[in-house]
Amino acid sequence: MLRGAGAGALVVAIPVPVLASGGLVPNVFVRLDDAGRITATVPRPDTGQGVRTVVALMVAEELSVEPGDVQLEQAPGDTERFGPQAVMNSTSVRQLSTPVRTAAATARCLLVTAAATRWRVPVAECTTRDGAVHHPRRGRAPYRSLVRAAAALDPATVPVALTPPEKWRLLGKTRAGRVDARDITTGRTRYGIDSRPPGGLVAVVARPPWIGAVPDTIDDTAARALPGVVDVLTLTAPAEGQGGVAVIAKSTHQALKARDALRVTWRGGTPTADSRTWLSDLRAALPAQGPINGMQQVFEMPLLAHAPMEPMNATAHVRPDGVTIWAPTQDPGGLRTQLARQLGVPATSVRVETAASGGAFGRRIEPDPVLEAVACSRRTGTPVQVLWTRADDMRNDSYRPMSVHRLSAELGPDGLPIRRAHEVATWPLTVLPIFANPALIKASGDHFPYSVPGDVTVTVRPAPLRTGFWRSVYAGQFVYAEENFLTEIGKRSGLDQVALRRTLLPPASRLHRVLDAVAARARWTRPPAPGTTRGVACLEDYGSAIAVIAVADPASRRLLRVHAAVDVGVALHPSGVRAQVEGCVIDALSTVLGAQITVRNGQVAESSFGDYKWARLGQTPDIDVTIVPSTTPLGGLGELAYPPAVAAIAAALAGDAPVTGMPFGVDVG
Repeated sequence: MLRGAGAGALVVAIPVPVLASGGLVPNVFVRLDDAGRITATVPRPDTGQGVRTVVALMVAEELSVEPGDVQLEQAPGDTERFGPQAVMNSTSVRQLSTPVRTAAATARCLLVTAAATRWRVPVAECTTRDGAVHHPRRGRAPYRSLVRAAAALDPATVPVALTPPEKWRLLGKTRAGRVDARDITTGRTRYGIDSRPPGGLVAVVARPPWIGAVPDTIDDTAARALPGVVDVLTLTAPAEGQGGVAVIAKSTHQALKARDALRVTWRGGTPTADSRTWLSDLRAALPAQGPINGMQQVFEMPLLAHAPMEPMNATAHVRPDGVTIWAPTQDPGGLRTQLARQLGVPATSVRVETAASGGAFGRRIEPDPVLEAVACSRRTGTPVQVLWTRADDMRNDSYRPMSVHRLSAELGPDGLPIRRAHEVATWPLTVLPIFANPALIKASGDHFPYSVPGDVTVTVRPAPLRTGFWRSVYAGQFVYAEENFLTEIGKRSGLDQVALRRTLLPPASRLHRVLDAVAARARWTRPPAPGTTRGVACLEDYGSAIAVIAVADPASRRLLRVHAAVDVGVALHPSGVRAQVEGCVIDALSTVLGAQITVRNGQVAESSFGDYKWARLGQTPDIDVTIVPSTTPLGGLGELAYPPAVAAIAAALAGDAPVTGMPFGVDVG
């Protein structure tokens, strides 16, 4: 785990699982230089989930310094050195916690051993704090005075012990905020959209006016005559992104003006596509049913866009000796591998610089903006930044698929469900063809935790437009339908919603604990205030468990409060845990209140936050997050809260009316 990096430098490699080989490869480094400065390399992108902060906290904890004493470097794309780098499936902190802490602890133990050797005292008598090794009689030795001696030690001879949780100063403590909060709020953070190398050009793309269209004729005479325009080229999908006509200019303004001056005719595609027709087709795809003995309900789910605050962008510089990419990608290592294969060059000649991301939610796992930038740079030989406008982003996304869910239940004499059936008709994710497999969709979406036997069947229809990973993937739709159907069963049977779920959950489960915790925080046993109603939902996924209670005023369609109790194992960064839950709650509220994508005449109708109505500040409820103490292994969190939050919020806002679709009361077509 240790290797030299030049005279006077102590470099500790972090072993990260390489899934393809099943082994551990020393990839990510904790480094101390001659001056005692500590640098940690962050192997995963930070898309807002706070992985940089957690890495800083882990390194600072093990080296007995403050987070501000740890300089962070973002790793470039390189799976051979850094292992898997994709930010997806809520795995970043789970997969990095032990390796990062071990790397920093190894550095600490080497420094302590070097000091003990110098002082000729037992290692056990030495402690660390404030960037130094301390001994009751020998005094204090700053790390900078020990770096060379520590680097000369054989790490195989030095026992390494992680700091136990009972001695943590930073991890698990509420006082630790984001290490990059000041830079974010003062505009210092460099996002992908800020990447503009010297001599770089800007490109924007005239995109198809309806789904699947390709350019037929192109008259670029007027565009090329405008000031600053460098070139116009046709992009071919999928090798060069989504396709279209790219205009390359010296500035963003010039590129946009030239795009407006293009005269393009289009052919092919589906100019008559309509999301209302798609929804009808999914309804018809549900299996034929026999007589119903019990309850039945149908839920319809609309298309959703990712809508990150930072629209899609990427910068590329293709040179004779290689290519450099600057992009807010969720998978720098995978992107590097793909580009090397596509360009027919060694991976060593491709460098992917990972920029900060202004939101991702699954969209930035895809490479299409990068492929567009590469095509433009190959044409000019200069760095080119491809920029998407907000309308480009909204109308050319990889959307969360539509789905229709039909749930049935047989009820016992006590009103409890004794048999269930859940039939789903949906689309695959076009970004990953294996999701055409119904079993994979079921595994992604169905996390029904209650002791009710039954069957879940999935019918997959061809997707009529691009679809992709959206926060929680299929679970957001499955859990929405399952939890709200259970709510309707409780209403019909006159059962308390929390008691209903407690009765059906396996005894002594994690969900029992979080459900009891959230019920206590929400004072569930007290009657709701006049004019208010409540919704409840649970989920165990990503190695974590959560329960949500929402309180709303249905008459005004106003969400008042959301309580959540979450068990993520050991919460390394409590304020980050709360922030992730809060973000999921806002996403859930937005989709319940009506944010959706509709298609008319082959085109996505929505183009901005003016018509893709994400929740505004005045609609934001009080959000109370309880972190339930736990000794279970570390779990994931980035996607966990959305499915139960959207179900509980919909139930609360519906009041006495049944929830039948999302957003309820709105024609999802």
